[in-house]
Amino acid sequence: MGTALNLTFLVLLVATALLAVFARDLLAAVIIFSVYSLIMALMWQRLQAPDLALTEAAVGAGVTAVLFVVTIFKTRRREEEED
Repeated sequence: MGTALNLTFLVLLVATALLAVFARDLLAAVIIFSVYSLIMALMWQRLQAPDLALTEAAVGAGVTAVLFVVTIFKTRRREEEED
């Protein structure tokens, strides 16, 4: 059971990493990156490292995602600048 769950988390980590890298929309990439961080936090918890899990959840999925979203909304796309 434990090995299957670890393998599932690893597959999800690789899938979300690839989706975040190849996402065309920046907001979608940030959301996918947040999901990646949450899955990574679950993985740290499974590895019995609750301090790393809490840090990953707070910083990776929380603070970083908020900063990325604020940055996206405060900047303009290149297509808008050229018009």
